[in-house]
Amino acid sequence: MDAAQLIAKLQLEAHPEGGYFRRSYTAEQSLTSADGSPRALASSIFYLLTRDSPTGRLHRNRSDILHFWQGGAPLHYTLLLPDGALKEVVMGPDLAGGQQLQLCVPGGWWKASQLRAGDYGLISEVVCPGFDFRDHTFAVEADIRASYGAYWPQLQPLLAGRNAEEQG
Repeated sequence: MDAAQLIAKLQLEAHPEGGYFRRSYTAEQSLTSADGSPRALASSIFYLLTRDSPTGRLHRNRSDILHFWQGGAPLHYTLLLPDGALKEVVMGPDLAGGQQLQLCVPGGWWKASQLRAGDYGLISEVVCPGFDFRDHTFAVEADIRASYGAYWPQLQPLLAGRNAEEQG
């Protein structure tokens, strides 16, 4: 199956970060969030990066996110830790080569994903508590330069195409 067939079969649509997605699960059980609104205990999506949309832009979420590699080519993750460190992880099937099938990105960490070769890379994500766009923030240059300036040359392309109006 190629990327176009996966997009059709999984009924994916363009994601604001880049790539394609579809929410596949939202828990019926909920909790009350800090602002008093109900929040699903968990939610899940399919997320696909393709040759024509190979980058999931740098962003962070308040909740922890579990990533599960599903198929296609490996996906490269750039993680920015709260202490100013940068960590790179490759999700894919080559466990002997250091790739991972699962990855947990704690809430508050900046992350970006990239398909560097191949037609597509498919993962699933589970967010606990469930995803809410109010908890999502796209990175802006000022955020990244202030805390991760030493890595700016490699991080700048992960913000490309994002401007202040889009990041609202």
